[in-house]
Amino acid sequence: MASLQSSSVIGSLAYSSGRCRRGMTRAAINMPKLRTAAGGLSLRLPARDLVQEVLDMGIGLSPATTSHVEKKYLSRTVSNVSDPMVIAKLHEIMEAVADRVEMHKNIGEQRDNWNSLLLTSINAITLTAATMAGIAATNVGGPLMALKFSSTLMYLAATGMLVVMNKIQPSQLVEEQRNAARLFKQLHCQIQTTLSSGNPTSSDVEEAMEKVLALDKAYPLPLIGVMLEKFPETVEPAVWWPQHRQKQEGRTYGNGWSVELEEEMREIVGVLKRKDTEDYLRLGKIALKVNKILSISGPLLTGMAACGTAFVGSSHAPWATIVGVVAGAMASVVNTMEHGGQVGMVFEMYRNNAGFFRLMEETIESNLNERDVGRRENGELFEMKVALQLGRSLSGLKNLAASSSQKGEAIEEFASKLF
Repeated sequence: MASLQSSSVIGSLAYSSGRCRRGMTRAAINMPKLRTAAGGLSLRLPARDLVQEVLDMGIGLSPATTSHVEKKYLSRTVSNVSDPMVIAKLHEIMEAVADRVEMHKNIGEQRDNWNSLLLTSINAITLTAATMAGIAATNVGGPLMALKFSSTLMYLAATGMLVVMNKIQPSQLVEEQRNAARLFKQLHCQIQTTLSSGNPTSSDVEEAMEKVLALDKAYPLPLIGVMLEKFPETVEPAVWWPQHRQKQEGRTYGNGWSVELEEEMREIVGVLKRKDTEDYLRLGKIALKVNKILSISGPLLTGMAACGTAFVGSSHAPWATIVGVVAGAMASVVNTMEHGGQVGMVFEMYRNNAGFFRLMEETIESNLNERDVGRRENGELFEMKVALQLGRSLSGLKNLAASSSQKGEAIEEFASKLF
Protein backbone atom coordinates (compact mmCIF):
# COMPACT_ATOMS: atom_id res chain seq x y z
CA MET A 1 0.00 0.00 0.00
CA ALA A 2 2.83 2.38 0.89
CA SER A 3 4.58 1.63 -2.38
CA LEU A 4 1.43 2.36 -4.29
CA GLN A 5 0.99 5.71 -2.54
CA SER A 6 4.60 6.68 -3.14
CA SER A 7 4.37 5.79 -6.80
CA SER A 8 1.17 7.83 -7.02
CA VAL A 9 2.88 10.85 -5.48
CA ILE A 10 5.88 10.46 -7.77
CA GLY A 11 3.64 10.18 -10.82
CA SER A 12 1.71 13.31 -9.76
CA LEU A 13 4.93 15.25 -9.30
CA ALA A 14 6.22 14.07 -12.66
CA TYR A 15 2.97 15.09 -14.33
CA SER A 16 3.05 18.53 -12.66
CA SER A 17 6.72 18.98 -13.59
CA GLY A 18 6.03 18.00 -17.17
CA ARG A 19 3.11 20.42 -17.37
CA CYS A 20 5.29 23.20 -15.95
CA ARG A 21 8.01 22.47 -18.49
CA ARG A 22 5.48 22.50 -21.31
CA GLY A 23 4.10 25.83 -20.10
CA MET A 24 7.59 27.29 -19.82
CA THR A 25 8.45 25.95 -23.25
CA ARG A 26 5.32 27.53 -24.74
CA ALA A 27 6.08 30.84 -23.05
CA ALA A 28 9.64 30.69 -24.35
CA ILE A 29 8.48 29.96 -27.88
CA ASN A 30 6.02 32.87 -27.80
CA MET A 31 8.47 35.37 -26.38
CA PRO A 32 9.00 38.31 -28.76
CA LYS A 33 12.24 38.56 -30.63
CA LEU A 34 14.73 41.35 -30.18
CA ARG A 35 14.84 43.66 -33.16
CA THR A 36 17.83 45.76 -33.96
CA ALA A 37 17.29 49.42 -34.74
CA ALA A 38 19.53 52.23 -35.79
CA GLY A 39 20.01 53.37 -32.21
CA GLY A 40 20.52 49.87 -30.68
CA LEU A 41 18.20 47.15 -29.50
CA SER A 42 14.47 47.66 -28.98
CA LEU A 43 12.09 45.21 -27.36
CA ARG A 44 8.45 45.22 -28.38
CA LEU A 45 6.31 43.33 -25.91
CA PRO A 46 2.83 42.29 -26.96
CA ALA A 47 1.31 43.13 -23.58
CA ARG A 48 -2.05 41.47 -24.10
CA ASP A 49 -0.61 38.18 -25.44
CA LEU A 50 2.04 37.98 -22.72
CA VAL A 51 -0.42 38.65 -19.91
CA GLN A 52 -2.84 36.14 -21.36
CA GLU A 53 -0.08 33.49 -21.59
CA VAL A 54 0.83 34.01 -17.93
CA LEU A 55 -2.81 33.85 -16.91
CA ASP A 56 -3.34 30.69 -18.97
CA MET A 57 -0.33 28.92 -17.43
CA GLY A 58 -1.43 29.79 -13.87
CA ILE A 59 2.00 28.77 -12.52
CA GLY A 60 3.26 30.44 -9.39
CA LEU A 61 0.48 33.08 -9.39
CA SER A 62 -1.88 33.32 -6.49
CA PRO A 63 -5.50 34.44 -7.06
CA ALA A 64 -4.63 37.87 -5.66
CA THR A 65 -1.72 38.26 -8.08
CA THR A 66 -3.85 37.15 -11.02
CA SER A 67 -6.54 39.65 -10.09
CA HIS A 68 -3.90 42.41 -9.82
CA VAL A 69 -2.57 41.66 -13.31
CA GLU A 70 -6.06 41.70 -14.79
CA LYS A 71 -6.95 44.99 -13.10
CA LYS A 72 -3.72 46.62 -14.25
CA TYR A 73 -4.28 45.57 -17.85
CA LEU A 74 -7.95 46.59 -17.84
CA SER A 75 -7.22 50.00 -16.31
CA ARG A 76 -4.63 50.69 -19.01
CA THR A 77 -7.09 49.66 -21.71
CA VAL A 78 -9.99 51.74 -20.32
CA SER A 79 -7.79 54.84 -20.14
CA ASN A 80 -7.53 54.84 -23.94
CA VAL A 81 -11.31 54.63 -24.44
CA SER A 82 -13.27 57.87 -24.98
CA ASP A 83 -16.28 58.79 -22.91
CA PRO A 84 -19.33 57.39 -24.74
CA MET A 85 -21.41 60.40 -23.67
CA VAL A 86 -18.91 62.81 -25.27
CA ILE A 87 -19.04 60.86 -28.53
CA ALA A 88 -22.85 60.81 -28.42
CA LYS A 89 -22.97 64.59 -27.89
CA LEU A 90 -20.62 65.22 -30.81
CA HIS A 91 -22.78 63.02 -33.03
CA GLU A 92 -25.86 65.01 -32.00
CA ILE A 93 -24.07 68.26 -32.85
CA MET A 94 -23.03 66.78 -36.22
CA GLU A 95 -26.66 65.98 -37.02
CA ALA A 96 -27.73 69.51 -36.11
CA VAL A 97 -24.95 70.98 -38.24
CA ALA A 98 -25.88 68.79 -41.22
CA ASP A 99 -29.50 69.94 -40.85
CA ARG A 100 -28.41 73.58 -40.82
CA VAL A 101 -26.41 73.04 -44.00
CA GLU A 102 -29.54 71.85 -45.78
CA MET A 103 -31.66 74.68 -44.35
CA HIS A 104 -29.26 77.42 -45.43
CA LYS A 105 -28.84 75.80 -48.83
CA ASN A 106 -32.60 75.59 -49.45
CA ILE A 107 -33.31 79.09 -48.16
CA GLY A 108 -30.45 80.44 -50.25
CA GLU A 109 -32.02 78.95 -53.38
CA GLN A 110 -35.39 80.40 -52.42
CA ARG A 111 -33.98 83.90 -51.94
CA ASP A 112 -32.08 83.65 -55.18
CA ASN A 113 -35.43 83.03 -56.85
CA TRP A 114 -36.79 86.08 -55.06
CA ASN A 115 -34.06 88.24 -56.55
CA SER A 116 -34.56 87.07 -60.14
CA LEU A 117 -38.38 87.04 -60.00
CA LEU A 118 -38.72 90.42 -58.30
CA LEU A 119 -36.19 92.00 -60.66
CA THR A 120 -38.02 90.69 -63.72
CA SER A 121 -41.47 91.60 -62.38
CA ILE A 122 -40.58 95.14 -61.30
CA ASN A 123 -38.82 95.91 -64.58
CA ALA A 124 -41.78 94.55 -66.54
CA ILE A 125 -44.23 96.66 -64.51
CA THR A 126 -42.08 99.79 -64.86
CA LEU A 127 -41.59 99.48 -68.62
CA THR A 128 -45.28 98.72 -69.16
CA ALA A 129 -46.25 101.80 -67.14
CA ALA A 130 -43.86 103.95 -69.17
CA THR A 131 -45.30 102.59 -72.41
CA MET A 132 -48.85 103.28 -71.24
CA ALA A 133 -47.89 106.84 -70.23
CA GLY A 134 -46.50 107.49 -73.72
CA ILE A 135 -49.65 106.10 -75.37
CA ALA A 136 -51.88 108.12 -73.05
CA ALA A 137 -50.25 111.34 -74.25
CA THR A 138 -51.53 110.71 -77.80
CA ASN A 139 -55.12 109.98 -76.76
CA VAL A 140 -58.04 111.99 -75.41
CA GLY A 141 -61.28 111.12 -73.69
CA GLY A 142 -61.95 107.75 -72.09
CA PRO A 143 -58.78 105.93 -73.23
CA LEU A 144 -56.65 108.78 -71.83
CA MET A 145 -58.06 108.45 -68.33
CA ALA A 146 -57.82 104.65 -68.33
CA LEU A 147 -54.23 104.64 -69.53
CA LYS A 148 -53.20 107.43 -67.20
CA PHE A 149 -54.64 105.83 -64.06
CA SER A 150 -53.32 102.41 -65.00
CA SER A 151 -49.85 103.79 -65.55
CA THR A 152 -49.93 105.70 -62.26
CA LEU A 153 -51.09 102.65 -60.31
CA MET A 154 -48.40 100.47 -61.87
CA TYR A 155 -45.71 103.02 -61.01
CA LEU A 156 -46.95 103.18 -57.42
CA ALA A 157 -46.92 99.38 -57.19
CA ALA A 158 -43.38 99.27 -58.59
CA THR A 159 -42.31 101.92 -56.07
CA GLY A 160 -43.64 99.89 -53.13
CA MET A 161 -42.06 96.68 -54.39
CA LEU A 162 -38.74 98.43 -54.92
CA VAL A 163 -38.76 99.82 -51.38
CA VAL A 164 -39.24 96.33 -49.95
CA MET A 165 -36.71 94.75 -52.30
CA ASN A 166 -34.08 97.40 -51.55
CA LYS A 167 -34.68 96.97 -47.84
CA ILE A 168 -34.07 93.20 -47.73
CA GLN A 169 -31.50 93.04 -50.56
CA PRO A 170 -32.19 89.48 -51.84
CA SER A 171 -28.79 89.14 -53.53
CA GLN A 172 -27.08 89.92 -50.22
CA LEU A 173 -29.34 87.42 -48.43
CA VAL A 174 -28.29 84.77 -50.93
CA GLU A 175 -24.60 85.44 -50.28
CA GLU A 176 -25.20 85.18 -46.53
CA GLN A 177 -26.81 81.75 -46.95
CA ARG A 178 -24.00 80.57 -49.24
CA ASN A 179 -21.40 81.54 -46.66
CA ALA A 180 -23.40 79.97 -43.84
CA ALA A 181 -23.78 76.67 -45.71
CA ARG A 182 -20.05 76.60 -46.53
CA LEU A 183 -19.01 77.36 -42.94
CA PHE A 184 -21.40 74.78 -41.48
CA LYS A 185 -19.98 72.18 -43.88
CA GLN A 186 -16.51 73.15 -42.69
CA LEU A 187 -17.61 72.72 -39.05
CA HIS A 188 -19.14 69.33 -39.89
CA CYS A 189 -15.79 68.18 -41.31
CA GLN A 190 -13.94 69.47 -38.24
CA ILE A 191 -16.19 67.47 -35.90
CA GLN A 192 -15.69 64.36 -38.05
CA THR A 193 -11.92 64.85 -37.80
CA THR A 194 -12.16 65.22 -34.02
CA LEU A 195 -14.10 61.97 -33.77
CA SER A 196 -11.83 60.01 -36.10
CA SER A 197 -8.47 61.15 -34.70
CA GLY A 198 -7.74 60.97 -30.99
CA ASN A 199 -10.00 60.91 -27.98
CA PRO A 200 -12.65 63.71 -27.96
CA THR A 201 -13.21 65.45 -24.64
CA SER A 202 -15.90 67.63 -23.11
CA SER A 203 -13.94 70.74 -24.19
CA ASP A 204 -14.38 69.63 -27.81
CA VAL A 205 -18.14 69.46 -27.23
CA GLU A 206 -18.19 72.97 -25.73
CA GLU A 207 -16.09 74.36 -28.57
CA ALA A 208 -18.38 72.81 -31.20
CA MET A 209 -21.46 74.21 -29.47
CA GLU A 210 -19.92 77.69 -29.33
CA LYS A 211 -19.10 77.56 -33.02
CA VAL A 212 -22.64 76.51 -33.94
CA LEU A 213 -24.20 79.31 -31.88
CA ALA A 214 -21.74 81.86 -33.29
CA LEU A 215 -22.68 80.86 -36.85
CA ASP A 216 -26.38 81.05 -36.02
CA LYS A 217 -25.87 84.59 -34.75
CA ALA A 218 -23.72 85.67 -37.70
CA TYR A 219 -26.11 84.31 -40.36
CA PRO A 220 -29.70 84.34 -39.04
CA LEU A 221 -32.43 82.66 -41.05
CA PRO A 222 -35.44 84.92 -40.22
CA LEU A 223 -35.98 88.25 -41.97
CA ILE A 224 -38.04 90.01 -39.31
CA GLY A 225 -36.35 91.19 -36.16
CA VAL A 226 -32.91 89.58 -36.48
CA MET A 227 -32.01 90.25 -40.12
CA LEU A 228 -28.55 91.71 -40.61
CA GLU A 229 -28.47 95.43 -41.27
CA LYS A 230 -28.07 95.92 -45.01
CA PHE A 231 -26.93 99.55 -44.77
CA PRO A 232 -24.80 99.81 -41.60
CA GLU A 233 -23.34 103.09 -40.42
CA THR A 234 -19.84 101.61 -40.31
CA VAL A 235 -18.43 98.70 -42.30
CA GLU A 236 -17.03 95.97 -40.06
CA PRO A 237 -15.70 92.51 -40.97
CA ALA A 238 -18.15 89.64 -40.62
CA VAL A 239 -17.63 87.65 -37.41
CA TRP A 240 -18.82 84.03 -37.37
CA TRP A 241 -16.52 82.50 -34.73
CA PRO A 242 -16.54 82.59 -30.91
CA GLN A 243 -14.21 85.12 -29.42
CA HIS A 244 -10.79 83.77 -28.46
CA ARG A 245 -9.89 83.98 -24.81
CA GLN A 246 -7.02 86.33 -24.11
CA LYS A 247 -3.98 84.55 -22.70
CA GLN A 248 -0.67 85.69 -21.28
CA GLU A 249 2.33 85.83 -23.53
CA GLY A 250 4.91 83.09 -23.02
CA ARG A 251 8.64 83.02 -23.55
CA THR A 252 9.18 79.27 -23.83
CA TYR A 253 9.51 77.41 -27.11
CA GLY A 254 8.79 73.90 -28.33
CA ASN A 255 6.06 71.94 -30.09
CA GLY A 256 7.44 73.07 -33.45
CA TRP A 257 7.67 76.73 -32.38
CA SER A 258 10.80 78.87 -32.37
CA VAL A 259 11.76 82.52 -32.07
CA GLU A 260 12.04 82.80 -35.86
CA LEU A 261 8.59 81.29 -36.43
CA GLU A 262 6.97 83.63 -33.91
CA GLU A 263 8.57 86.66 -35.55
CA GLU A 264 7.41 85.39 -38.95
CA MET A 265 3.82 85.02 -37.72
CA ARG A 266 3.86 88.51 -36.18
CA GLU A 267 4.98 90.00 -39.50
CA ILE A 268 2.20 88.09 -41.31
CA VAL A 269 -0.38 89.50 -38.89
CA GLY A 270 0.95 93.00 -39.54
CA VAL A 271 0.63 92.60 -43.31
CA LEU A 272 -2.90 91.21 -42.97
CA LYS A 273 -4.00 94.18 -40.87
CA ARG A 274 -2.33 96.88 -42.96
CA LYS A 275 -3.08 95.53 -46.43
CA ASP A 276 -5.65 92.76 -46.85
CA THR A 277 -8.22 93.55 -44.17
CA GLU A 278 -7.94 97.30 -44.71
CA ASP A 279 -8.29 96.98 -48.48
CA TYR A 280 -11.43 94.84 -48.33
CA LEU A 281 -12.99 97.18 -45.79
CA ARG A 282 -12.27 100.06 -48.17
CA LEU A 283 -13.86 98.19 -51.07
CA GLY A 284 -16.82 97.30 -48.85
CA LYS A 285 -17.38 100.98 -48.06
CA ILE A 286 -17.40 101.82 -51.78
CA ALA A 287 -19.87 99.03 -52.55
CA LEU A 288 -22.09 100.18 -49.66
CA LYS A 289 -22.14 103.78 -50.94
CA VAL A 290 -23.03 102.66 -54.47
CA ASN A 291 -25.75 100.39 -53.12
CA LYS A 292 -27.23 103.22 -51.03
CA ILE A 293 -27.35 105.56 -54.02
CA LEU A 294 -29.01 102.97 -56.24
CA SER A 295 -31.46 101.93 -53.51
CA ILE A 296 -32.64 105.52 -53.09
CA SER A 297 -32.64 106.36 -56.80
CA GLY A 298 -34.89 103.48 -57.92
CA PRO A 299 -37.99 104.24 -55.81
CA LEU A 300 -37.42 107.99 -56.26
CA LEU A 301 -37.53 107.66 -60.04
CA THR A 302 -40.63 105.46 -60.07
CA GLY A 303 -42.33 107.91 -57.67
CA MET A 304 -41.49 110.83 -59.98
CA ALA A 305 -42.81 108.82 -62.92
CA ALA A 306 -46.08 108.17 -61.05
CA CYS A 307 -46.48 111.91 -60.39
CA GLY A 308 -45.73 112.70 -64.03
CA THR A 309 -48.31 110.27 -65.41
CA ALA A 310 -50.92 111.74 -63.05
CA PHE A 311 -50.66 115.07 -64.94
CA VAL A 312 -50.74 113.60 -68.45
CA GLY A 313 -53.47 115.31 -70.49
CA SER A 314 -53.42 118.52 -68.41
CA SER A 315 -52.00 121.92 -69.31
CA HIS A 316 -48.57 120.61 -68.36
CA ALA A 317 -48.96 117.55 -70.58
CA PRO A 318 -45.61 117.77 -72.47
CA TRP A 319 -43.47 117.92 -69.32
CA ALA A 320 -45.62 115.41 -67.48
CA THR A 321 -45.29 112.93 -70.33
CA ILE A 322 -41.52 113.36 -70.48
CA VAL A 323 -41.16 112.82 -66.73
CA GLY A 324 -43.50 109.81 -66.76
CA VAL A 325 -41.71 108.03 -69.60
CA VAL A 326 -38.07 108.99 -69.00
CA ALA A 327 -38.15 108.49 -65.22
CA GLY A 328 -39.71 105.07 -65.69
CA ALA A 329 -37.05 104.01 -68.18
CA MET A 330 -34.28 105.26 -65.90
CA ALA A 331 -35.82 103.42 -62.94
CA SER A 332 -35.58 100.15 -64.90
CA VAL A 333 -31.92 100.81 -65.64
CA VAL A 334 -31.13 101.64 -62.00
CA ASN A 335 -33.02 98.58 -60.77
CA THR A 336 -31.15 96.35 -63.20
CA MET A 337 -27.80 97.79 -62.13
CA GLU A 338 -28.53 97.28 -58.45
CA HIS A 339 -30.18 93.87 -58.37
CA GLY A 340 -29.05 92.46 -61.70
CA GLY A 341 -25.48 93.47 -60.85
CA GLN A 342 -26.03 92.15 -57.28
CA VAL A 343 -24.32 95.08 -55.60
CA GLY A 344 -25.56 93.86 -52.21
CA MET A 345 -23.91 90.50 -52.80
CA VAL A 346 -20.63 92.26 -53.67
CA PHE A 347 -20.76 94.22 -50.40
CA GLU A 348 -21.39 91.04 -48.41
CA MET A 349 -18.55 89.29 -50.21
CA TYR A 350 -16.10 92.07 -49.30
CA ARG A 351 -17.33 92.02 -45.71
CA ASN A 352 -16.83 88.26 -45.45
CA ASN A 353 -13.38 88.44 -47.01
CA ALA A 354 -12.40 91.01 -44.39
CA GLY A 355 -13.83 88.66 -41.76
CA PHE A 356 -11.72 85.80 -43.11
CA PHE A 357 -8.54 87.82 -42.66
CA ARG A 358 -9.67 89.01 -39.23
CA LEU A 359 -10.15 85.37 -38.20
CA MET A 360 -6.63 84.56 -39.38
CA GLU A 361 -5.25 87.47 -37.35
CA GLU A 362 -7.03 86.35 -34.17
CA THR A 363 -6.01 82.72 -34.67
CA ILE A 364 -2.33 83.61 -35.07
CA GLU A 365 -2.40 86.03 -32.14
CA SER A 366 -4.19 83.47 -29.96
CA ASN A 367 -1.42 80.95 -30.58
CA LEU A 368 1.32 83.52 -30.01
CA ASN A 369 -0.22 84.68 -26.73
CA GLU A 370 -0.64 81.15 -25.36
CA ARG A 371 1.71 80.75 -22.40
CA ASP A 372 1.88 76.94 -22.53
CA VAL A 373 3.40 76.02 -25.89
CA GLY A 374 2.11 72.49 -25.42
CA ARG A 375 -1.43 73.83 -25.84
CA ARG A 376 -0.61 75.65 -29.07
CA GLU A 377 -1.11 74.11 -32.47
CA ASN A 378 2.02 72.43 -33.75
CA GLY A 379 4.23 75.17 -35.16
CA GLU A 380 5.17 73.44 -38.42
CA LEU A 381 1.58 72.39 -39.15
CA PHE A 382 0.30 75.85 -38.24
CA GLU A 383 2.77 77.52 -40.60
CA MET A 384 1.68 75.22 -43.42
CA LYS A 385 -2.00 75.95 -42.70
CA VAL A 386 -1.42 79.71 -42.82
CA ALA A 387 0.50 79.36 -46.09
CA LEU A 388 -2.31 77.33 -47.67
CA GLN A 389 -4.99 79.79 -46.52
CA LEU A 390 -3.04 82.63 -48.11
CA GLY A 391 -2.31 80.70 -51.32
CA ARG A 392 1.44 80.73 -50.77
CA SER A 393 4.26 78.23 -50.44
CA LEU A 394 6.26 78.00 -47.23
CA SER A 395 9.19 79.78 -48.86
CA GLY A 396 6.84 82.47 -50.18
CA LEU A 397 5.44 82.98 -46.68
CA LYS A 398 8.95 83.40 -45.27
CA ASN A 399 9.85 85.85 -48.05
CA LEU A 400 6.73 87.90 -47.30
CA ALA A 401 7.64 88.08 -43.61
CA ALA A 402 11.22 89.08 -44.44
CA SER A 403 10.02 91.78 -46.85
CA SER A 404 7.60 93.11 -44.22
CA SER A 405 10.31 93.29 -41.56
CA GLN A 406 12.54 95.27 -43.94
CA LYS A 407 10.00 97.65 -45.50
CA GLY A 408 7.46 97.89 -42.67
CA GLU A 409 4.32 99.83 -43.62
CA ALA A 410 5.83 100.71 -46.99
CA ILE A 411 5.31 97.17 -48.26
CA GLU A 412 3.04 97.04 -51.31
CA GLU A 413 2.48 93.28 -51.47
CA PHE A 414 -0.70 91.73 -50.10
CA ALA A 415 -0.52 88.67 -47.86
CA SER A 416 -3.18 86.70 -49.74
CA LYS A 417 -2.80 85.53 -53.31
CA LEU A 418 -6.19 83.82 -53.44
CA PHE A 419 -8.46 86.88 -53.42
